[in-house]
Amino acid sequence: MIKRILIANRGEIAVRIIKACREMGIASIAVYSDDDKQSLHVRHADEAYYLGPSPASESYLSIPKIIDLALKTNADAIHPGYGFLSEKAEFIKAVEDSGIIFIGPSSESVEKMGGKTSARKLMNKHNVPIVPGTIESVSTVPEAVKIAEEIGYPVMIKAAAGGGGKGMRKVNASSELESAFHLASNEALKSFGNQEIYIEKFIEDPKHIEVQIIADKHGNYAHLFERECSVQRRHQKVVEEAPSVSVDHEIREKLTTSALNAAKACGYYNAGTVEFLLDKKKNVYFLEMNTRLQVEHPVTELITGIDIVKEQIRIAAGEKLSFRQEDIRINGHAIECRIYAEDVENNFSPSIGQILHHRLPSGPGIRIDRGIDVLSKVSVYYDPMLSKVIAYGKNRDESIQRMKLALGAYQIVGVITNIHAFRWVLSRESFLNGSFDINFIEKEFMPLLPGKWKEYDAAEYENAVSILAALLKNKESEFKSETPCFSKSNKWIEKRYE
Repeated sequence: MIKRILIANRGEIAVRIIKACREMGIASIAVYSDDDKQSLHVRHADEAYYLGPSPASESYLSIPKIIDLALKTNADAIHPGYGFLSEKAEFIKAVEDSGIIFIGPSSESVEKMGGKTSARKLMNKHNVPIVPGTIESVSTVPEAVKIAEEIGYPVMIKAAAGGGGKGMRKVNASSELESAFHLASNEALKSFGNQEIYIEKFIEDPKHIEVQIIADKHGNYAHLFERECSVQRRHQKVVEEAPSVSVDHEIREKLTTSALNAAKACGYYNAGTVEFLLDKKKNVYFLEMNTRLQVEHPVTELITGIDIVKEQIRIAAGEKLSFRQEDIRINGHAIECRIYAEDVENNFSPSIGQILHHRLPSGPGIRIDRGIDVLSKVSVYYDPMLSKVIAYGKNRDESIQRMKLALGAYQIVGVITNIHAFRWVLSRESFLNGSFDINFIEKEFMPLLPGKWKEYDAAEYENAVSILAALLKNKESEFKSETPCFSKSNKWIEKRYE
């Protein structure tokens, strides 16, 4: 029996896991860095312990520190959340060797599916359809040129250990390949500690569809249907919904069957997500498997009634699935918007500062998963996601309408957010009729922005952070609604969608 869980994460996902622990009568143990001393997850947990300095490499990514704390606090299990160490086979193996229960899959399964090339190789062997491309990493530019010419342009260069859009470049012609190869490889090394890349055919204007799977240690497998994740910026999902407006019964059967085959191929247990691309001809291609809890899991919980985090904990404790596949039905529709501290008008660059005002929306079918409160610090060291707004309704139209009302009532002051951009998305005809694809933001939103879009400029960003830090030392009363530091983008977008 699991009585004490150490949560090796921060922010909204740590708070989410704490809530599940509380409902199950399990003690929650939080960890924190210097920048997170006053964070919401620290205040909500039953116990909290200092982990290390603010840089993730010295705190949330430190395997020895986390294992040591878990042992010292007599934790029965560790929940990794998502991001950080959640998909590191090395970390999972260390947890397993320590005698502590890991709430997630085995290190062996993660090893098989964590690497994009090894996963593609395994899927190809088990007849799960993959995007045409390499199943081995590519190490030199001449080799990449040869492969790209065989596949045919455009192609995608991707980090073998990647995710979240990092280490990824689209190449339209051979003249672009050398530069893209080095950029992707260097970014992969910086982000994942692994510079291996692979190449696959670029699928024009696809849908991004994923299937939530869950399995226990007794050989029982089930799926919780699909999620639509095609609204993305910089290859990062920002709006997710379940079920997908693009999927009919026949496609759903292909997706769920392939997802379960993928899970069985690596002997998977616990919660995981198998991601696919759906092209214009309704062909299904395996993209990758995320061997962890997903950011967007709430939309699946709402349409199925299954608490995925609680199910994860029960499975880790050795229990069987609490339901059978035939018991699960799609009930209603749910949409999630990820609220980021970011300036959409400046290429979605992060907005750093302190939350000076935070008023949550409410109403029928509205759920907020958050990691912030008034005076919370939005740090330069971590992902700038603040919270998630989830709207549930009896159908898609009702969930969209409820989301619009919730976003209109959500107030965050102190940093720039993307809330108004979502209100634009939810009013766009291509979103409403379901014809949007993963290039929706790039094709329909970016051209509307004033000025010329530019690549991320590190010097400009550091200067902006310094200015904001100086401003935050002044009286809070100076931060009024007309202050440019957080209202410029919102006012502009508000005019656009109206």
